[in-house]
Amino acid sequence: MCGVSARGAVRAVAYPSGVSPILPARLAHGLRFAFGTLTVLPVRVTRWDRDAARGGMLCAPVAGLVVGVLAAAAGVLLLLLGAGPPLAAVASAAVPAVLTRGLHLDGLADTADGLGSGKPAEDALRIMKQSDIGPFGVITLLLVLLAQTAALAEAYAGSWARGALAAVVAATAARLALTLAARTGVPAARPEGLGAAVAGAVPRGGALLVTLAALGAAAGGGALLGAYDAGRAVLAVLLALGAAELLLRHCVRRFGGVTGDVFGGLAETAAVSALVVCALG
Repeated sequence: MCGVSARGAVRAVAYPSGVSPILPARLAHGLRFAFGTLTVLPVRVTRWDRDAARGGMLCAPVAGLVVGVLAAAAGVLLLLLGAGPPLAAVASAAVPAVLTRGLHLDGLADTADGLGSGKPAEDALRIMKQSDIGPFGVITLLLVLLAQTAALAEAYAGSWARGALAAVVAATAARLALTLAARTGVPAARPEGLGAAVAGAVPRGGALLVTLAALGAAAGGGALLGAYDAGRAVLAVLLALGAAELLLRHCVRRFGGVTGDVFGGLAETAAVSALVVCALG
């Protein structure tokens, strides 16, 4: 998690007549928050407040798009160098893990341990905070990583473009799931941590607009390969969001709200769901 620095002067920027500096400034802070908390890219978070959290979660799919493009680039590069689809798939699956320091995978494992424990919310949350990973977490990580790699290999076997599209769609859908999970009405399970910082920060209308924009982008990207791929890309995003929503509701019932670990689990659930859909057909 990134800290906030209060040092440094803000340089005045001249805006055209009738254009308020508020919206560009909010967008900049939102992008910083999104990239600074959801990736390891060298972006400094300059504000850590509710408004920045709202903007950051609305911009989360943009961070996912960048992660997806880098993941696709790694896979395509290996194909160009003569590697087969399985190795390209491993590279595309590894890049998002590296760019998040494995935090989403760690969150998935902790969430699996908390849910699998069958204990009351307070005890389950304590299990999730422990540094070790239990059997439920290990099994879940193994199956999810295998599914992601296998789905990407299947997509790359179709063509390098379909593999690249799958990587981009999955990474974007994973972060879009976080936008929806941070919507108004979803409580935090703990009073501290990233989950508490962003829980309920996103207005439902804003989440809907971002979702529609992401669906349009998925359709546009898929359309470059044909109408079937456009429909499959949209379906991949919708089913990814559906799977993440089911997990979100279950976690809210079990834990009383969301945590940073739950957000990680939602991202990985959405990613693997999207990849499976992209690999079908």
